[in-house]
This record gives sequence, C-alpha cells and structure tokens, in this order.
Amino acid sequence: MRRAPLLPWIALLWTALLAGGAAAQALPERLSACAACHGAGGAPAPLANTPTLAGQPPVFLENQLVMIREGLRDIPAMKGLLDGVSDADLTAMARHFAEQTIRPQPGARDAALFARGQQLADGNRCASCHLPSYAGREQMPRLAGQREDYLLHAMRQFLSGQATGRDTIMAASLHGLKDDDLKALAHHLSQLAP
Repeated sequence: MRRAPLLPWIALLWTALLAGGAAAQALPERLSACAACHGAGGAPAPLANTPTLAGQPPVFLENQLVMIREGLRDIPAMKGLLDGVSDADLTAMARHFAEQTIRPQPGARDAALFARGQQLADGNRCASCHLPSYAGREQMPRLAGQREDYLLHAMRQFLSGQATGRDTIMAASLHGLKDDDLKALAHHLSQLAP
C-alpha cells in the first residue's frame, strides 16, 4: 500500500498555524510545528534536504530564525511561520533546539569517500571556523553528524549563489570544488560523531 505524501499534511499544518497567528502561539506549539520538518527531540529531520537543528550552537540558530523572520533568508516552506514572533520567543526556540541531543543516523561509511572528504576538509581549513570537532560555535553551524543530503544541498546552494542570507565566506571557501568534492565533504562530515 502506498503512503500518502507528507507535503500536503505539512501544508495543512502551516495553513493552520498561519490562520491562528504565529504570534499568539505558545512555545510548545511552535516547537511542535518545527518538529514536523526538522525532527523532534534530536531525531533526524524527516524531510529530505532539511537540517536537523538539535545540538546546533544557540547563536547560530537564533541568527537563522531572525533572518528567516525578517525575510533575509528565503526558505519557501517557512514563509510566514515566524511573522510576529518576538525576539524573546526566537531565543527560547534556539535555546530549546541547541539543548537537544542529536542522534545522527548516517548511512554506511564509504572508506574512500570519507578519506577524500577528510582531505578536502583539511585542505579547505573547514575546522578553522567550525572547530576541529565540527561542533560549530557562535554563528558557525555544527556540521558533524548533520544529514548528508542537507550538507550536500547547502554546499550546492553556496556554490550556485542561492544561499541568500547566509555567510558569503562559504561560497569563497568552496570555490573551485566540483560536485564530487561536495559529495565527499558531505559524506565525511555526516559520518563524524557530533
């Protein structure tokens, strides 16, 4: 039996949230809405190309939420969801996800791809911003244990100039890399323990 696609249900949830007014929602309701796409309690995000927010640095999360609310970072699925949400509530949301324990569920490690990704990460000095553990800090996201598909998606956005509202240094850091390089980097980072 074929399961119904998840996207119509998410669209209904967003419509209900917007109709009820995002500003009037209690924090648990907002967090529940976030979990529909990003996963709850540290669980991996259920939708493709969607980051898991658990364990991210709180400053990074708060900055992203503000940029999304203000329209500086365009994420079509999140359009309007943060309209009217106060700075204090965005801070509380960021703190909640930062305190969650990520439970990555990486696929099988490809030894050659992992080694190539490590070589590229070292050569591009990714750890100079994201820390040697790739745990992230301040406004730099945690890369270790993040979804492989999301990491690849994000790096492709940086290289194609579609990563609006995000740090432009990443486009320069990835300049000259081919898609196979991005795949190796994504595989390597996703396999690292958070």
